[in-house]
Amino acid sequence: MNINGKVAKENTYDAIVIGSGISGGWAAKELCEKGLKTLVLERGRMVKHIEDYTTATMNPWEFKHRGAIPQNIKEENPVVSRCYAYNEATEHFFVKDKEHPYVQKKPFDWIRGYQVGGKSLLWARWTQRWSDLDFEANAKEGIAVDWPIRYKDIAPWYSYVEQFAGISGNKDGLAQVPDGEFLPPMEMNCLEKHVQKTLKNLYDDRHLVISRTANLTVRHNGRGPCQYRSLCNRGCPFSGYFSSNAATLPAAEATGNMTLRPFSVVQSILYDKDLGKATGVRIMDTNTKEVMEYHAKIIFVNGSTLNSTLLLMNSKSDRFPNGMGNDSGELGHNLMDHNYNCKVEGEYEGFEDTYYSGRRPTGTYLARFRNFGNDSQSHFKRGYAYACGGSRAPFSDVSETAIGLPLKQDQTQLGPWKFGFSGMGECLPYHENKISLSNDKTDEWGMPLLEFDAEYKENERAMAKDMVQTAMEMLDKMKFKNITDKKESRNIGLNIHEMGTARMGRDSKTSVLNGHNQVWGAPNVFVTDGACMTSSACQNPSLTYMALTARAADFAVNELKKMNL
Repeated sequence: MNINGKVAKENTYDAIVIGSGISGGWAAKELCEKGLKTLVLERGRMVKHIEDYTTATMNPWEFKHRGAIPQNIKEENPVVSRCYAYNEATEHFFVKDKEHPYVQKKPFDWIRGYQVGGKSLLWARWTQRWSDLDFEANAKEGIAVDWPIRYKDIAPWYSYVEQFAGISGNKDGLAQVPDGEFLPPMEMNCLEKHVQKTLKNLYDDRHLVISRTANLTVRHNGRGPCQYRSLCNRGCPFSGYFSSNAATLPAAEATGNMTLRPFSVVQSILYDKDLGKATGVRIMDTNTKEVMEYHAKIIFVNGSTLNSTLLLMNSKSDRFPNGMGNDSGELGHNLMDHNYNCKVEGEYEGFEDTYYSGRRPTGTYLARFRNFGNDSQSHFKRGYAYACGGSRAPFSDVSETAIGLPLKQDQTQLGPWKFGFSGMGECLPYHENKISLSNDKTDEWGMPLLEFDAEYKENERAMAKDMVQTAMEMLDKMKFKNITDKKESRNIGLNIHEMGTARMGRDSKTSVLNGHNQVWGAPNVFVTDGACMTSSACQNPSLTYMALTARAADFAVNELKKMNL
């Protein structure tokens, strides 16, 4: 009895955070800074800031395959090999297909990073705020359920996380992507400035701006600045971009209140029906396979969208026979991913004597104009933005017979300027787009495999067609040549913005979480990663996860003080 009591005491904390990625890192920071002894559980390995960025300063010729993934590795990993960021310099940060299988009833590309920091080491760092255009869309159109919050509820938390993370950008005065707390912006190159000016002259509603990005243009909170190497996916030894490893986890650790435990697969959340709340979690050590329990007053679930929902579905009890918080039957449903099936490029004749310095690690952003303002069309609901960029590559038409000085001369010539549009469209929350637990297949740690049954539908296909046509029309009007539709055909999932499956709402009969990200029926369990999203908007979502997490942590601690949790 004494031994068990000692173990229980040693395994008891004020708070448990499941996951150490973008939202988990924020949960850890906020809870620790508010004085809670916090256990952070990460299923993957430890990645120490700077020390474990093993390829960060390597030159191309130092890689065995000059950065490319060998064909045999691609064949073994067909899903992750489709990810733009997966290469010889970053492969150690990605989950390999056969090591963590899942079931595809319909094609779904699940891109994962299991390590301390998660995919915060790999993200593209674009950070646009949502507006009420997004939070009100479901209610106005009668789609899915209404968000339980509006922009005014989250706006101060956007400011709060922006001030800590460090977001570079301009105050552009665009209602569809409200201005934030910005560091100095990065600079457009000459072609991008030309396109910005030309679009403004041609259209009243086409606003090209420099991307708001979590790269530091000046030193900020002891980090950075960005060195314009554009090697962010390797981990940044200069702390030039926001990641859990560089920012939130060090802040949590500095309080002395954080205990970080890697190699910890959380199997289920423990629930006491008499208390009406969760009491802790059951985990398995990934290496030893030892099963143990940890206890806490509050639990933040931040395992990334699909693993968070997997955990809730696997947390069954007499109170929750179909998964924790699943009174509505919506757990696992309403899976979304952004619609990026558009890539169009054109060549520009001009600026032949001009180039740019450094490798700016972000692009430009053409904000949403479809079904917004004076634009209204009936082909599809919602809208899209474009990720854009102008660049100039080396001349590629090298003669097969070139050798010596002629070869060097060919290699140092520059080709034409090119400008590209990549569509970023909203995906609607369809109930039938879902994940479920396999009845007979488990992974190495006893967790049921996820089964995916989701697809883009007619609204997304119509939107993609419009994204392509509109981009080609804009390039043509701006006098670009050799305009090319790159024929993007990406599976759902590959855009790595999976959202939904444990949505927020106003009623336990139609949602999994309330307006403070609390699980209905288990009020001391909070889900603040992409699983909580009720719709997807067309903005990059990570900034919203950060703001929702900080907001929920503040609410949770205040409720603890009031003895309500």
